Amino acid sequence: MYNLEIEPGLQPAQKLRVQEVGVYRGPNLHSRTKMVRIQLDLGKLEQYPTNLLPGFVDALLKHVPGLREHGCSYGEPGGLVLRMEEGTWLGHVAEHVAIELQNIAGADVARGKTRSVTNMPGVYNVMFEYENEDLGLLAGRFALELVNFLLPADLQGLAGADMIAPSPLAQFTMAEALRVLRAAHSEIAFGPTTASIVREAEARSIPWRRLDNSSLVQLGYGKHLKRIRASCSSLTSEIAAEIASDKELTKRLLIEAGLPAPWGTVVSSAEEAVEAAQSLGLPVVIKPVDGNHGRGVNIGLSSQSEVEWGFEQARAHSSQVLVEQQFVGGDHRILIIGGRLVAAAKRVPAHVIGNGRVTIEQLINRENEDPRRGEGHEAALTRISIDECLIHYIARSGFTLSSVPERGKPVMLLPTANLSTGGTAIDCTEDIHPDNALIACRAAQIIGLDIAGIDFVAPDIRRSVLQTGGGIIEVNAGPGFRMHLYPSQGKRRDVAGAVLDLLYPPGAPSRVPVLAVTGTNGKTTTTRMLAHILAADGQIVGMTSSNGVYIDGRRIMEGDCTGPRSARVVLGEPTIDVAVLETARGGLLREGLAFNACDIGCVTNVTADHLGLRGVHSVEDLAAVKSVVVEAVHEDGWSILNADDPLVAAMREEAGGHICYFSTKAPKQWPDFLKDHVFHGGRALGCDLATGLFDMILYDKAQKMLICRVDEIPATMNGMAAFNVENALAASAMAVCNGVPLPVIREALRSFGTSYEQSAGRLNMVEREGVRIIVDYAHNPGGLRALGRLVGKLRTGNSSCIGVVGIGGDRRDQDIYEMGEIAASVFDRLILKEDYDLRGRSAGEVVAILRQGALKAGFDASKLEVVLREHEAVERALGSALNDDLIVVTADDIARVWKRVSAPPANELDPLPYKGAIPLQSEIRVF
Repeated sequence: MYNLEIEPGLQPAQKLRVQEVGVYRGPNLHSRTKMVRIQLDLGKLEQYPTNLLPGFVDALLKHVPGLREHGCSYGEPGGLVLRMEEGTWLGHVAEHVAIELQNIAGADVARGKTRSVTNMPGVYNVMFEYENEDLGLLAGRFALELVNFLLPADLQGLAGADMIAPSPLAQFTMAEALRVLRAAHSEIAFGPTTASIVREAEARSIPWRRLDNSSLVQLGYGKHLKRIRASCSSLTSEIAAEIASDKELTKRLLIEAGLPAPWGTVVSSAEEAVEAAQSLGLPVVIKPVDGNHGRGVNIGLSSQSEVEWGFEQARAHSSQVLVEQQFVGGDHRILIIGGRLVAAAKRVPAHVIGNGRVTIEQLINRENEDPRRGEGHEAALTRISIDECLIHYIARSGFTLSSVPERGKPVMLLPTANLSTGGTAIDCTEDIHPDNALIACRAAQIIGLDIAGIDFVAPDIRRSVLQTGGGIIEVNAGPGFRMHLYPSQGKRRDVAGAVLDLLYPPGAPSRVPVLAVTGTNGKTTTTRMLAHILAADGQIVGMTSSNGVYIDGRRIMEGDCTGPRSARVVLGEPTIDVAVLETARGGLLREGLAFNACDIGCVTNVTADHLGLRGVHSVEDLAAVKSVVVEAVHEDGWSILNADDPLVAAMREEAGGHICYFSTKAPKQWPDFLKDHVFHGGRALGCDLATGLFDMILYDKAQKMLICRVDEIPATMNGMAAFNVENALAASAMAVCNGVPLPVIREALRSFGTSYEQSAGRLNMVEREGVRIIVDYAHNPGGLRALGRLVGKLRTGNSSCIGVVGIGGDRRDQDIYEMGEIAASVFDRLILKEDYDLRGRSAGEVVAILRQGALKAGFDASKLEVVLREHEAVERALGSALNDDLIVVTADDIARVWKRVSAPPANELDPLPYKGAIPLQSEIRVF
C-alpha cells in the first residue's frame, strides 16, 4: 500500500531519495531551455531497471496513457515504451512522467534529460522543461510519487519529496494529483490575450519576462523595454483608460465628435431609471457606468418592471447606472490597434438549439461539454453559467430551464454577446464597410487608446451605419483577443502581431546589446574596463560586478552581484544603452543565465577554483560551466576566447556567433587554429609580451591595426601586470565587436588605472610612510600566482614583501594547500588569516592547511604567523612593516581593508602582540 511517510527500518540507501532540487530559469549547463533539476538517488532501485519490475510498465501506461506518444531517444511515438520494455532506470521514467503531467494539466512542454552524476553511483540528475516554475515542481513531485506508488511494496519509499514542493494531498492518488495540477495551471497560466503576445514575442526573438502571477509582462531590455498587462501596454494612457471605463463620459465625447452613439442618462434609483427610459423611448439598455465583461448589462427592457429589474442588476456592479437608447442590429467587436482596424467579429449571445427531446438546462450542460469551453478566460470559449440573469432572460421568451424547445429552434440565453458570458464569435474583418471602420478608428483616437475594443451595433456590418442606423455602444480599454484568436467561424487574426508592430515597429530594436564576461580570473577587471570604454563612447552602461550593480557609473546595489538576479535588475533598467554583465559560476550553476541570448560573450580563462562544489570536480567540468556564456551568443553575435588557454580555446566548437580570439604570445608562437583563423580574415587581438613588443594589435579581414600600447594603459603598470594586459585585450575585443571606434577604445584604456574607485579590490595600490600596499582579491591559486609575478617585478633592493594571505573555506583542501605553497614562493614574511565567512569550515582550519602548504614548500616558520581576523592581520602587517617594504593583502572585506590602509596614518601604530602559529590539525591531509 502506498505510504508517503518513511517506513520504519527502511534505510536511506534502499529507497528513492531526493538529494537536491534546482530551477534553471535560463540557458544552463544542461540545456538552453528552462528546466527543473531533481537530483535523485535510486538507492537499491539502481539494481531494478524497468524490465526487472514485473507489471510496472503496464500499470504506468494505464495511469498515464499519454506516455505511449513519447518518442524518447527513438524519436517517434512508442519510443519510451520500447525503452522501458528494454530496461531503463526510474529517474528517466520520472522525467517523462513529469513532462506528461504538465501537458495533461494544460502546459506545452516536451524537453527533458536524465544523466548519471559523476562519482555518485545510482544518483541521477532528472531534468525536465517547464512553463511555470511552480507547476513544474509540483509535477516533478507527483511524478516521483506515482513511480513510487507503482513499485512492489518491498521497494517502495520516497524521501526528500518536500524539497521539490509541499504536497497539497493528504494521500497520493492519480485522480487527485491531476485535479490539483489542472487547477494550478488554470490559476497561473496566461490568458489567451497575454499568451498570444508572448508567443509572438518569442517568434520575433523579443525577450520577455513575467513580472507577477497575473498577466504583467516585460518585453525587451534596457531603453527598449516595454510592458503589457493583457492588451494594455506601456503606451496605454491612464487617462484614456479611465475615460473608457466611464461609459457616460465616453458616450458624451463620441457624440460631441459627431460619431453615432446612443443617448443616455446616469441614474441613481429605480424611479429615475423608469423616468429616463420613458424619456428616451422603450426599449432601452441598462448597464453599470463602470462595468466590464458585460456584467450587469441588459437590453430590450420594454416595461416598467423590466427597467426596475435591470436597474437592480446593474447597481450590483456599480454605484452609478446608465440608461440609454437601444440600437437595433447585430453586436460586433472591432479591434483598433495603433489607430488601425486589425480585426472585427460579430458576437452571438450564448444560445442553444432545441432538438425536441431534452430541456434547456440539459442543452446548456451539453454545450458546456464542448472542449473549447472552460472557466473564465483561459479557454477559447467560456462555459455558460445558469444564474438569475439567464433565468430571467429566457422567461421573457416564455421559457424555463425545464422547457423542451422544438427541434431546430434557437433559444437565446442572455441579452449580451460577451464571450465571458458564453457567447461565440464570427469573424467579419473583411466584410466591414469603410464608414464603419473609420467610425471605429476615430472613436479609439478620440478616447486616446492605443489598443481599443469598439462595441458596435449594426443591422448589417457590410453597410454604413450612417445609412442603416446603429453605431458605437462602448469603447473598451484592454480588450480581450479571444474572439479574434479563436472565432467560432471564420479566419483567425494576427492581433498579437499588430500589438508588437505598435510597440516595436519594423526595424526598431527590442533589446540593448548584452555583453557577458566570465572566467576564473580577470572577469571583474575586464567587465569594469569594458564598461569604462563603452561609457567613453557616450553610452549609458548597466553593469553587474563582484562588488555591486552600477547604472551609468553609479552604484545602486552593493555586494557580490554576479548572478542572474542582479543581471535581471540591469536588463530591466529602462535608461541603459548597453548591459555589461559579469557572470560567475555560482549563478550559472544555481539558475542559469538571466537572458536567452547575448550579443557578445567572453571567457577570460579557466583555472582550478571552487572545485568539488555543485558537481564541478575538475577544471574540465568548470570549463563546461563557463562555456554556457559563449554557447548563448546568438548567431550574429561574437564569442571572445582566450587563445592561450586550451580549455577556453576549445570552446570554439560550441560557441555561438563569430569567433574573436585574444593572445599575449608572439604570432610565431600562436597555435595553428589561431594562425589559420587570422590568415583567413578572422578577427583576433594580440600583444607579444614575451619580447616586450607592447603594441596591442587588432587583426581583422587580413588587416593589422594598432589599438594601443600597453605602457599607455595605467592598469598594466608598463606591462608588468601581465594579467591586466590580458584583461585589456579581452575588453578591447568586446568593444571592437560592439562597434566602438578604435580611437575611443585607445583613449579609454589610457584613462583606466587600478584605483579603488575604478576597480575596487583589483590591484589597488597606496603608499604610506614609505610602505607600499597592494590590496587585491586574489582568491584562488591562479590569481595569487599571477599577482606573485607582478610582486616579483615590484620588489626593490633588500626590502621585504609581506603577504597577508587567506582563501575561502569553500575551496578544496588541495587548493588551499597550493595557495600556501605559492605564498611561500612570493613573500618574505607571511601573515595567514581567514575570511569572515568560514563557509562550513571550523575556525583555524583554513590557515592550518595554508601553513602546511607554506612550510612544506620550505618557508621559514619563524617568518610565518597566524592572525585569524582579517582586520587584525592587516594591523599586524602595517605595524611591523619597515621603510620600502611591500605589503600585499588578499582581501576578503575589500572595502574595510582599503578604508584602513588608505586612511591617514596615526601618530603611532602599536603592533599587535604576536599570536603565534596555531597547531596543525591532525585530521587535515597534507598534500
